[in-house]
Parts: sequence; structure tokens; C-alpha cells
Amino acid sequence: MSSQVQDGHTSDSMTMMSVNRAVADLRRGSFVVIEGDGEMALTQAAETVTAESLELLMGSGQGQPCLALTANRARVLDFPASKSDVVLLPVTGSVNADIVRRLVDPTWARQGQTQFLPQPTALLEADMESCAYAAIRLSKLAEMLPAALTIPLAGDWFERLNGKAANQDFLRVKSDAIARYTNLSADTLRPVTEARLPLAAAENARLVGFRPADGGAEHFAIIIGDPKANQPALCRLHSECFTGDILGSMRCDCGPQLNRALELIGNEGHGVVLYLAQEGRGIGLMNKLRAYQLQDRGLDTVDANEHLGFDPDERSFHVAASMLRHLGIENVRLLTNNPAKVEALTMGGVNVERVRHAMPTNPHNEAYLETKALRAGHLLDQ
Repeated sequence: MSSQVQDGHTSDSMTMMSVNRAVADLRRGSFVVIEGDGEMALTQAAETVTAESLELLMGSGQGQPCLALTANRARVLDFPASKSDVVLLPVTGSVNADIVRRLVDPTWARQGQTQFLPQPTALLEADMESCAYAAIRLSKLAEMLPAALTIPLAGDWFERLNGKAANQDFLRVKSDAIARYTNLSADTLRPVTEARLPLAAAENARLVGFRPADGGAEHFAIIIGDPKANQPALCRLHSECFTGDILGSMRCDCGPQLNRALELIGNEGHGVVLYLAQEGRGIGLMNKLRAYQLQDRGLDTVDANEHLGFDPDERSFHVAASMLRHLGIENVRLLTNNPAKVEALTMGGVNVERVRHAMPTNPHNEAYLETKALRAGHLLDQ
């Protein structure tokens, strides 16, 4: 490997690690400094705000403190439609920590959250290159609710922080590093180890573990036989589902899809299941449970995600194309009803033939599967 490639890989690793550390800080309720092009902002995940942290934030910067929300969440709160994916709600002295949590979490209370706001309330639109936009991206990477408190910082922000905040060791992360993280994680993914793993569906199986350069989320390939020598390989991209795969939940079809894929590949004698760390279509298990609460109140799976502030599907399948490249698989027969998976692998340089992969319904998932077909674009049969 040339020194130039090594230097590039090291640079990518450092970029990713800064984001990974920022994710950890955000998840434990700490502040993070995001540095953009000509701006800096102090930010905190909105769902972790307390009276003390809100007071500290509002006294630490210069300019207008704001609550960054996705357009999906703002629409649910009946704010005017926006052309931007991220909007900013100015935070005044009348907005306390309790109001912030009610605004960002629809499971917090059933009544309308906007009643707590001073009227009229005008929203600002956030540019894609802004620190506020990056704060939303970071909260999604942290698998938290996509909402963040932000306040602008002056160029000499360290000297201007008040005494209490000056004692904090705030992590600094660049907005472009946050924007690049998902693709960098996929591009730096490498196989770490593998082991023989006889399965009920196929005794000639082995498990290969993949890890990105920053040591972040790990993905796994369940390989049956020798798919590299037998292409096109029967293949399934399966996003992890704790409730369905492990607990046998009947709210989704994930467990049956996984088991059927292994059975089909086992019968064929060769193929691969890519088991991807993308719980809840990329929103994480905690947020999936929140979505379940909303579904129990009458929302479908798409509306539930949007009420939380997410898009209907937050996954990136760039990671799957990277894994197939490492496995030497260029042609697949993909077990899926999701056109997005076909498109993503095709764009990643994989030749794809779609193979129908539908499971029988049950009384608990009929509406869910119907919504996937009617609103999420999943194919019914052809």
C-alpha cells in the first residue's frame, strides 16, 4: 500500500473518529461544538435537555439560540411548510426544557405541543451547509430524535464562554465530517474475522464480521457455500431487527424474511445474507419503540416515523455494496420487494436481478405490510 493511500486512510479514520466521539457525547447529554464554513455552533441533543443545560447553552454563545427540527416534525407541529429539510425555532426565555422535550417527542404527551409556544411563532430555514443542519445529521447518526438545540459561537468562543462552561471540555467536530460519515464508514469497511457457523438451514455456512475504520457499527455476512464461484449469487440484504429476528415479533415480517432467505440459500447450496446494523430502517431500536407507541395510537409506519421527525426510511445500502466487493461478488439475485435496495446495489456497481421475497401476513402485521406497499414503494409480487 502506498504512503499516499495510507495517509488518505488515516485522514478518513481521524475524520470518522471525530464524528464517532461527537455521537457518544451527544448520547450522554453533553454539548458538542460544530464547526462549519465560517460559523460555529454549540449544540445539544434536544431529547437530553435539562433546565441546567438549557441555561448553560443560552448563556454560552452569541446570537439567537434555536431548536433545530426536521421539516417532517415541524409539519406535524402545524408550522408552515418549508422548502428546507431543517428548520429553526427561535428559543426565547419562555421556552423551557419541558417544552423542548414536548416539542421533539410525540410520545411525551398526547395533547398538541404547540400550545406551549408564544404566538405567533416564525421558523427560520437552515441551509444544508449550516451547523444546524449538521446537528440534525449528527443526532440521526446517534440514533436519537432528530432535533437539536444550537446557539452560534463567535470566533473567539473559548474566551467568551462563561466561567461554568469554560471548565467543560467541549468536543469540536466539523460539519463536513458529519456529512461524509455514512459513506466513509461504508468505504472503509473491512473484513475483520470469520468463523465456520453450521446453521439449521445450512451446515456449510460461515460468518464474516466487518468493521469500519473508526471502529463504529459492525456488519456481518452469512455466507453459505461458495457464492464467489457461483454467480449470480442468491443474496439477501437484511437490516437487523431485534424484535423480529430475536424475539419473534409479529408486528413485522423480518424474522420470517431472514429465516426464509437462509432456507432458500441453503437449498441452493451457495449464497449470502448481509446482516446490516440498521435497526428500525436506520432510526435505531429506541426510536422504533417510540414509533410502535405511535402506531398503537393509530398511525401507520410511515406517519409514525415522520411524527418522530425522520424520513420513512433512513437507511443507506452503500455499505452492502462495499461488503459484496470485499467478498468478490459482482452479480446477485436479490431476495427483496424493495426497489431501493436494487437501485442502491446497482449504483454501487453490482449487477442485480430481483427475486420476489414476500412472507404470509398475520393479524398483527397486515396493515404494516400494506403500508410498505402503498406508501413505501415495496413491490407486491412482480
